[in-house]
Amino acid sequence: MTQQVVTSDSSLDTRPSSLRKPEMVLIDVDGTLVDSVPDLAYCVDEMMKQLDMPVHGEAKVREWVGNGVERLTRRALIGQLDGEPDDALFEKAYPVFMALYAENTSKRSTLYPGVEEGLAYLKAQGYKLGCVTNKAEQFTVPLLKDLGVYDNFEIVISGDTLEKKKPDPMPLLHAADFFGVKPENALMIGDSVSDVKAARAAGFNIVCMTYGYNHGVDIREANPDVVIDSMAELSNILGSAAA
Repeated sequence: MTQQVVTSDSSLDTRPSSLRKPEMVLIDVDGTLVDSVPDLAYCVDEMMKQLDMPVHGEAKVREWVGNGVERLTRRALIGQLDGEPDDALFEKAYPVFMALYAENTSKRSTLYPGVEEGLAYLKAQGYKLGCVTNKAEQFTVPLLKDLGVYDNFEIVISGDTLEKKKPDPMPLLHAADFFGVKPENALMIGDSVSDVKAARAAGFNIVCMTYGYNHGVDIREANPDVVIDSMAELSNILGSAAA
């Protein structure tokens, strides 16, 4: 798989890209549109306090996000990326986290620089836009609305919308069916290996952000088609994509 990398000065490396000009663009939420870690970290640490357990801090939580709040809760309870907490402890902790996050979904979260410019470009070009995330709908919709980007999307597919979620291709293929677009004419924009796996399985092209949540691993190692620093650079990428 060839890969194109766009640096912050919008220059391209010399490797050719297989990126096709899409008819539809799907965009991930956490780590792509929104830096939601400040709210998630607050909720994790408040949960830990209520359980009389040591807090972790934002830097550690940033390494754990990206697979939904249930997985984040489990990681927080054991203090590491892999493994499982005691069942009884999780059953006690998870409702605490959910209650906290319901009240703190968007109080500290912000759009990444370049997101508004990127969305404006996609809208102006007439792309069919959807949003696909592993975050539950009860958190996804308020977050997107509070940050003023919800109305950009014709469809929002959350982690509990369908039977399966990323890295399974089902949410992406569901969006393609909704828009009546063939997978080979669709693009996913994300930040994690989960996004890359879902896109590859669905037959989508995949553009990834250099920032975001990939458990501390450089997203280039997952071999997306294109890597960019800002969604503001989408005009350069899509403007030069093969028709």
